[in-house]
Formats: sequence, structure tokens, C-alpha cells
Amino acid sequence: MSRGGRNITRRDIKPDPVYGSVLVSRFVNRTMMSGKKTTAQRMIYGAFDIIKEEGKDPVETLEKAIDSVAPKQEVRAKRVGGAAYQVPMEVRGPRKISLAIRWILEAAKKRPTSEYKTFDKKLAAELLAILNNEGEAVKKRDTVHKMAEANKAFSHFRY
Repeated sequence: MSRGGRNITRRDIKPDPVYGSVLVSRFVNRTMMSGKKTTAQRMIYGAFDIIKEEGKDPVETLEKAIDSVAPKQEVRAKRVGGAAYQVPMEVRGPRKISLAIRWILEAAKKRPTSEYKTFDKKLAAELLAILNNEGEAVKKRDTVHKMAEANKAFSHFRY
């Protein structure tokens, strides 16, 4: 991928130490704040322990949640003759996963502290809600899809 004359190389992400999954590692990295990876891992693994108690495989649950939240289409602004149109576009592989991870974490953070107390409980609740096609992250995906559907008339303005 080239952007503005520079070549951008994607860094390989190492699989996480407990589950050996690159996806879990990406999830941990996205959760991490101020470089505190161990704290992020503790939170994610805590959520996975709660999912295990529910009798479900945590990595499989995460994969299903990301697959169901990942958007198929999104709108992007395209300027044509002084007017900005919202043009629906297909979402490609890595971006699809990145958006899903971001939305899941945002939705988990929004959950009420009075009900769930810690982030690992919030995250576990959000992941389990996504499996039932509920939760804030699923609403976010539906909103993005509705926007793309509503602006289908501008789909001839392709990038």
C-alpha cells in the first residue's frame, strides 16, 4: 500500500500467549491503554473466564462476535462539484475486523458500571449479547448498513 509516496508495510502481530490466536492478540492490543499490555490481557482473559463459565469457548465466541458485528458496507464522503456525497462502499478485510473490534470495545465501555462493576464483566456481557444479535455493537453495525442502503442512489460515484 502506498500513501503519499511512502510505502507502508503491515506489521505482523504475534499470537497471544494463552490462546495462540492472532485475533485475540489484536483484541488485546486494541484494549491496551498507555502501553499497559499486561493490564489489557488481564481484562480480556477475565472476560474469557466469564464466557467459559457460561459453557462457551471464548475464542470461538470472539470470532463469531467479530464476524457478526463486522460491516459489509459503509459510507464514505466523496466531494463532487462542491457537494459532499455519502457514497456506499464495500468494506475490505482488515478494516472490517478493525471496525468490529473497535465497536465491540466501545459498546462494552458504554455498559453501565452500576450493573457490571468491572470491564471484564462488561466485555463478557457484550460478547454474549452479540451472539444473541443484541447489544450496542450490533446496533452500530445496523446503523452503518442503513446509512449505506439509504445512500444507494450515490453508488455510481465510486472511488
